[in-house]
Amino acid sequence: MIRTMLRLRARTGCEPAVGPAFETVAGQLGALAGNLRHELLRDALDPSGFVVVTEWADEAALRAYRRGPVAARLAGLLRPLAEPADGPEYPLMRETGDGTGPVYVDVELTVPLDRLAEFHRGYPEVVRRMTSIPGYRREQLLREPGSDIHHIFAEWDGAAPFLAWIGDPAHASAQAGPIAPFLLDIRRRLFHVVPDADDRRHPTTGWEADVHRTTDVLVVGAGPTGLTAAVELARRGIDCLVIDKQVTPPGHADKAIGVHCRTMEIWEEQGVVREAMDAGIWLTGNMVFVNGEQTHRMSWELPGLPYAHLGLPQYETERILTARLATLGVRPQRGAELVDFTQDAEGVTATVRTADGGTETVRAAYLVGADGAHSRVRERLGLTFTGGLGRFPQLFMLVDVDVDWDMPDGHLLRFLHMTDGQMDGMLVCVPLRGEHRYRIATLAPPRFFAQTGGRDAPPGFSEELDEPTISDVQAALDRLAPPGTRASNLRWSSVFRISHGIVDRYREGRVFVAGDAAHLHPPAGGQGMNTGIQDTWNLAWKLALAVRGLAAPGLLDSYETERRPEGEEIVGRAVRMAGTEEVDRADLERQFLQEMSMLLSYAGSPLVGETVADPAALGDAPRPGDRAPDVDGLRRRGVGHPLRLRDLTRGTRHTLLLYADGTAGAGELAAFTGLCADARRLAGGEIEAYLLLDPDADEPRLLDPPVVRDAERRFRAAYGLDGTGLYLIRPDGHVGFRGAPVDPDALRKHLHLVFGSAR
Repeated sequence: MIRTMLRLRARTGCEPAVGPAFETVAGQLGALAGNLRHELLRDALDPSGFVVVTEWADEAALRAYRRGPVAARLAGLLRPLAEPADGPEYPLMRETGDGTGPVYVDVELTVPLDRLAEFHRGYPEVVRRMTSIPGYRREQLLREPGSDIHHIFAEWDGAAPFLAWIGDPAHASAQAGPIAPFLLDIRRRLFHVVPDADDRRHPTTGWEADVHRTTDVLVVGAGPTGLTAAVELARRGIDCLVIDKQVTPPGHADKAIGVHCRTMEIWEEQGVVREAMDAGIWLTGNMVFVNGEQTHRMSWELPGLPYAHLGLPQYETERILTARLATLGVRPQRGAELVDFTQDAEGVTATVRTADGGTETVRAAYLVGADGAHSRVRERLGLTFTGGLGRFPQLFMLVDVDVDWDMPDGHLLRFLHMTDGQMDGMLVCVPLRGEHRYRIATLAPPRFFAQTGGRDAPPGFSEELDEPTISDVQAALDRLAPPGTRASNLRWSSVFRISHGIVDRYREGRVFVAGDAAHLHPPAGGQGMNTGIQDTWNLAWKLALAVRGLAAPGLLDSYETERRPEGEEIVGRAVRMAGTEEVDRADLERQFLQEMSMLLSYAGSPLVGETVADPAALGDAPRPGDRAPDVDGLRRRGVGHPLRLRDLTRGTRHTLLLYADGTAGAGELAAFTGLCADARRLAGGEIEAYLLLDPDADEPRLLDPPVVRDAERRFRAAYGLDGTGLYLIRPDGHVGFRGAPVDPDALRKHLHLVFGSAR
């Protein structure tokens, strides 16, 4: 058995915070393999003094702890509260009867509260007497907080002088006499000092010398993908650090414009949808022209959508999400660039170059690479693009400009020129907030190809090439737009090269990639940004459970299982759309819903399931993995207005929706109370539960779960239930499990797939 003891002294005024800081990670520490004891002791004579005690089965367990995120997080929590303790540091110790050199003796005794004053009067005299004993060095009196248990922790030159002293009753009683009544019932342990070849601590402070900052999750990249991850982690109380190498946020409309309907639903959940609507404009439809002739026009204002398609420049998206993250106590560290990282079984150690040119080391349990098309995380993981990174042969120019023409407001416009079935001209115009303002993408003039000197231009924006002029824009409009169209007020322009591809894997150990770090698309409908947001919307709740020790072993694997097929499909669809008039002219409405991620399903995921007696009876009800549709018309006693289903499922936990109509027996309903309690236990408290009752059902006298009336039977119609049934809705709004009728054992088995460690 190996013991470590770290002495620290709380800064003035910080004493009350030391205990809660230690308790924050005590549960995680105790769950580590090989941990035998973890305790924070107080100096019984100094209110500012503390000692962190850990005991381990062997040195391998200690080494894993020291190199892992729990030790780093503990250091990160205690460091701001403490100064280096005065006096010698305790070395690494082994409890054994053999060994040479100094020994430490831990005498555990009980001092009742009503006799504490008596003990404190006698103890200083004992210490004074002990100083004359050969071989005795020093001791510290510690106590267990909230307990009457004390520890006399003494250092001796070696085992021989201690054993000689303790073996002579006369000597022992002579020195220990003033506190002898308290020594009748004691526990004594002897420790020898052992070499610590793996000691990475500073010799004075005790903190790990090479770690400057600790966090649960390091997010690399402060774009929409990284900000979404950080917001979702912070909403769940997970400590995260967001870094971005750009010193200032972008201010040009050079990236995604369209915000998909599903993203708007996510933003409602995150509490930013109103700000987004206030800053954007509605994209109400699209029109396509081929060789000057309109081939189709479609309205995007479809019935049944929770939100329409919003036009919002990505820099506004980042501003809104950054502000929301600040309300959760997290601010991105700008001008901080990831240099490199390594990972081990317990965490990730990253080297970060800071804005002042220095470097710092960050230790995290997990790392999320949301650092864009030129991802450093992707590079360091050695991820490759499946089939290679595809590049369009053309150069394109992108401009933010005013356009004077007679076109319907809010419409995305595509003008194509085809010769012998091949596209040789393209103009895509997306409306921006402001009168006649558009973001236009079109082929770059030939002179930009000449500027490359015949070399292959790199993907993304080209800083080496000249900026397109208003004349370049006007020339494209003259060729492709309606006659008489005029451009003015050029705000920004650049030349770029389209690349596309998807990486071979989304995860390597404790490191994940998301957004453009994982998949690159042609700029068709803002797919890159919206898909990246969906990536970390899927990942963050799973990471939060893993950090808290509640995740089943396969939960994090489901991120790649669920998101990579979606990324692969979107990349392929965007490439097909980039050079054609339309992919599916036969069903434009379904195509639009697909583009808006409203049809997204994880039906193939091993993380979803069902037990349904008659699947046909459920009809078109959402299947496991499908997005859980919202319904309204629900009623709850004491609430003067109807509720939406989203009012019940909103939050950071799973939601168990039990259903019963008038055919359900009293015994079935009564059993729901135990089922909900069991589900919460299996999920470590990470489940909310409700009973939705048909209007004809009698309301049971249940304290749990809360009862909500499906007053207009809209839940029953949308979810296809009859008799009794249940739906388990995941925190990302997708159906995790459904049962018809209710099958408690099947639900428990499913919960083990998600919350295996919560047992």
